[in-house]
Amino acid sequence: MNTPLVSCSNCMTPLMGDVFNRSDLTPCPACGRLLQVEIFPALFRRIEAGREGEAVIEETESSCFYHPQKKAVLPCDACGRFLCALCDCEVSGRHLCPACIEIGVTKGKMQNLENHRTLYDSLALTLAIVPTLLVFGACFTIFTSPLAIYLAIRHWNTPTSIVRRTKARHVLAIVFGVTTLAGWIAYVVFMRYTVTHSTPVRR
Repeated sequence: MNTPLVSCSNCMTPLMGDVFNRSDLTPCPACGRLLQVEIFPALFRRIEAGREGEAVIEETESSCFYHPQKKAVLPCDACGRFLCALCDCEVSGRHLCPACIEIGVTKGKMQNLENHRTLYDSLALTLAIVPTLLVFGACFTIFTSPLAIYLAIRHWNTPTSIVRRTKARHVLAIVFGVTTLAGWIAYVVFMRYTVTHSTPVRR
């Protein structure tokens, strides 16, 4: 690893491997303060994607903070806890533990982590169908139907949910919306025709 992770407790100078895991006290190369630094191998180890957690097979090996029976493969970049391959969560190039991710989401510090998603396909289908089922909702379909069609087309390629979904809701929203609009157009044409061709009553 090119970037040292351990610094002198006195002057905060990054320390290199020649002062780690020595039986005697070693002076800091910068300030001269005597130090004794014990480092687990997992501190400098990075894992490959897709590896499973390994069981601890030697007493000298460090174990995962959350799974003591699993071998630690790297430290959390936020809190420093040792993590096994199962607990390592890579977010934007950083390796974090589940607790740090939860804290980051709760405090709003992880803006690039998506924790909710608007299901526009379900919203469009709701706008296309629900008003027609209400007692006084049919009169609002002249507004909700175009909106449903717009949402279905505008967000056709927008990701829906983590669980894979088909385009069925988009298609149904467009079909119901177009059908309702066609009904309104037919109604308006019929009313205009009726008014235009109605025979005045003579007295």
